[in-house]
Amino acid sequence: MSGLLRVGTVGAGSLGYHHIRILRDLPGVEFAGFSEVKSARGAAVATELGVKYFESLESLLEETDAITVVVPTPNHYAVARIALECGKHVLIEKPLASTIEEADDLLAIAARTGAIIQTGHVERFNRAIRAALPFIDVPRFIQSDRLAPFSPRGSDVAVVLDLMIHDIDLVRTLVGGHVVELSAVGVPVLTPSVDIANARLTFGTGAVANITASRVSRDRMRKIRIFQRSGYLSLDLAQGKGEFYRMRGDVDTATLMKSPQELLAFVERVPLEAPDGEPLRLEFESFVAAAQGTAPVVVSGEDGREALAVALRIVSEIERTLPALAGALHAE
Repeated sequence: MSGLLRVGTVGAGSLGYHHIRILRDLPGVEFAGFSEVKSARGAAVATELGVKYFESLESLLEETDAITVVVPTPNHYAVARIALECGKHVLIEKPLASTIEEADDLLAIAARTGAIIQTGHVERFNRAIRAALPFIDVPRFIQSDRLAPFSPRGSDVAVVLDLMIHDIDLVRTLVGGHVVELSAVGVPVLTPSVDIANARLTFGTGAVANITASRVSRDRMRKIRIFQRSGYLSLDLAQGKGEFYRMRGDVDTATLMKSPQELLAFVERVPLEAPDGEPLRLEFESFVAAAQGTAPVVVSGEDGREALAVALRIVSEIERTLPALAGALHAE
């Protein structure tokens, strides 16, 4: 495909608004407009951003080559299926779908129609992650914490599918391979779904990841710590910054065992640097390049399917252990 890519957005909620805002001015894109089931919201966003509002998905698809799907998770499949059947490329916000069956069907349709699917795991484009990737060397243990105050957005699904799935995808990217074992616990606090969860994932490589996600925190936190034989990486995703504490090449490990040493006596601090850039914009640029055939898909539909599969296993494990946990709490 050459020339401008005609792109539209489905959904104009809080995140959809930013899709529209960025895509409207993105080089290489002719932004066709957006659709939104709430007409009042659609009219307001159209006026504010100066873009065209389509009252139906079908009318939007007639004027686009590709769309971004930013509707509630339970509606991802229905919207993406229609677009893919029309041969339109789609970027679907995470999670890819609600079930593995839905995800597999979307992948099958894309394979049949020749359309691409990109999953909206935007943290792949975080500056800290981009800076860390060149230093990743066979991680052995990863600790990930993602905490946020409560917001109604995303509360229609468990926190595992709302927030933790970001880190499931990141950990899979950093470690490589597949999850072979997992254990998980979680509890509902403000919603009928699980609002805080912890999962321990073991990969085929032997690496272990401990992931915590909460949407009932007072403060926000998005941090990942990565331990590998060559050293320790500390990433602050909220700040887009990171550091690599790398073992010095001239260290005598036998000496370290004899007496306490200052940290800088055996490690060197390496600031992690990467070009600045709004992650969502970088994600869209990659999607446009993939749709135009000039670059591979960065976060494929298969990647989204794998993250979803792990997330659903975690949810199932929490549901299995929750009755026993509730009974224990009641007994106290």
